[in-house]
Amino acid sequence: MLPAGVSDLRKLLEDKQSSVDKKTSLVLFTLQDILNSVSLGPDPAGLVALKRGLYQARVLDLCVEVLKMDHGQAEGGWNRATQLAHVLSSCCVGVEPDRDPGAFHRLLLPSVMDSLLSLAIQLMKRSGGGSEFYRLFRKVLDSVGWLLRYYKHLTTHVLLSLQYERLQMCDDVTISLECVSLWIHVCTASRDFLSGLSEDSVMLLLNDAVGQLAVSSDAAVGRAAVQLVLLIASQLEAHLKHLLHRFRGLDHLLNKDWRGRGFNQEVDQLITLLHSDRHTRSHVHSQLCSERVQAVCVIQAAWRAHRTRKRIKTLHRAVRGLQNRYRARMRQREQQEETLRWEEELSYQVCVRRQRARREFHQKQRHLLHLLPPDQVQSFLSALECSAAVTIQRFWRGHRDRKRYNTLQHTHTPLHTHTQHQAASTLQRAVLCFLKKRRSLKSPPTSSFWIGQEGLTDSRRAELKTQVEEYISLHPSSVVSEETCKELHDQTKRLLLQLLQSREEKRRGESHSQAVLAQINSQLELLSNAPPLSVVKATDVQLFQSHSGPLAAMARQSHNALLQAGQLPWWRALGESDSDDIISCLGPGDPTHLEELEAEFGGLFVEGGAC
Repeated sequence: MLPAGVSDLRKLLEDKQSSVDKKTSLVLFTLQDILNSVSLGPDPAGLVALKRGLYQARVLDLCVEVLKMDHGQAEGGWNRATQLAHVLSSCCVGVEPDRDPGAFHRLLLPSVMDSLLSLAIQLMKRSGGGSEFYRLFRKVLDSVGWLLRYYKHLTTHVLLSLQYERLQMCDDVTISLECVSLWIHVCTASRDFLSGLSEDSVMLLLNDAVGQLAVSSDAAVGRAAVQLVLLIASQLEAHLKHLLHRFRGLDHLLNKDWRGRGFNQEVDQLITLLHSDRHTRSHVHSQLCSERVQAVCVIQAAWRAHRTRKRIKTLHRAVRGLQNRYRARMRQREQQEETLRWEEELSYQVCVRRQRARREFHQKQRHLLHLLPPDQVQSFLSALECSAAVTIQRFWRGHRDRKRYNTLQHTHTPLHTHTQHQAASTLQRAVLCFLKKRRSLKSPPTSSFWIGQEGLTDSRRAELKTQVEEYISLHPSSVVSEETCKELHDQTKRLLLQLLQSREEKRRGESHSQAVLAQINSQLELLSNAPPLSVVKATDVQLFQSHSGPLAAMARQSHNALLQAGQLPWWRALGESDSDDIISCLGPGDPTHLEELEAEFGGLFVEGGAC
């Protein structure tokens, strides 16, 4: 049966309204009173029963939660928390639960250890506030060591916990010394402590000690770490040798950094221990190395043979693949060269065509200039210059406005400035179009791409002719004589005159041919649109009369000959295949016969007059 104060203590712990400091004080005083009253009793088994009852009533779990709270808000809070940690660890020692003892070892004890380490970390952070916090930190570690001595399986949990790792990473020499001293006290208090640990736990403890030797430079910390390693070696003589050989270079570290620091005896003892197993380990190591070398040689030989056989099998495939890649590369290069050659040829052809078109255009313009009267050449060239200047100005202003617009757009101009520039561009474009239309109405249409040269006036032409004659008289040719030059000049003049005359005759022939063709086309059009003879009127006859007398007479004669041939008997037309032969057979027209024919047909229209 539980004492009367346990139920009150549980109610106090479950009360969430009270503050942390008040709850800690009340829990501490209540627990101390209960433990003191039971421990002073005559029955020593009553203390064990009390601890078991506290565990079963979940008082220990609630104390762990209180211990994890922040105790720095009130004065003396850390001292009370440290005392509570001591009481909690004492309550956990010697507990023998009746039911489910695994939960006690797996759940409660690790949670208690974590709460103690968390309290130690909080005290470590405030260790700069004075020696009081170092004393409280040492007392918390004593509580941790008390639990470790009774429950050895917590050693691995402590060494692997993040809280203990933070304690190891602390730069304070006192904190590091206290952590090493914790394990020394634990190993000293229980001679069978290390023998009950697993090999991994011992290795973690050795790592901690050797790590302090490698990181710390304080003599006290180094001496404590060396003592811890020697203590572990004294308790684990049979199993320590194969553990220490993992720390290669530890003897050099001891000789270099820790010899001459005031504890040379311990350092020499540890170095002797490390060297005691060197010969055995060297022989085993050499034997292992020889076996490994032989195994490696066998593996390499088998692998190289396999790789060689595989390479020989795939050699022809690799050669084929290399040839295919090379040929594909060559084809690609040839295609690229062919494409480049075609592009160059195309660009050359385009350039040649452009030059030819420009040359033809200029020749056409010069020919047109030759056709213009001399007094209009200067005005025509001025109009061309003006048109070219306007075109150049238009393109330049457009380029400048576009550049200015892009610059203003990159500098984030306001919207109204952009609108103003756009409106100005629109107005300029409209004005330029209007001026262009006005110029096109005033001057004949000319090409804007022609850049001509200034025309020569009569006075300028006479002046240039005089200069040329003076130069020829001053600088006579040494190759050709003056008489030969005159002959060549006269010959050139005759050829030029013949050329001009033939060109004039050709031009007159072309004009005459064009006039005749136009007249024939007009007569064909009249004939195609002529009305039938049944509806012909007297006014329509005037349209078909010829203004040429000889033509009218010939047409009248041919028409009458055809009418006469139509009246001949059939035997007269035998052997005649052409109407011209028939007409020639008739001979010259007989006036009497013609009059008879006219009388018979009642008068027939013949081009040039009425018959």
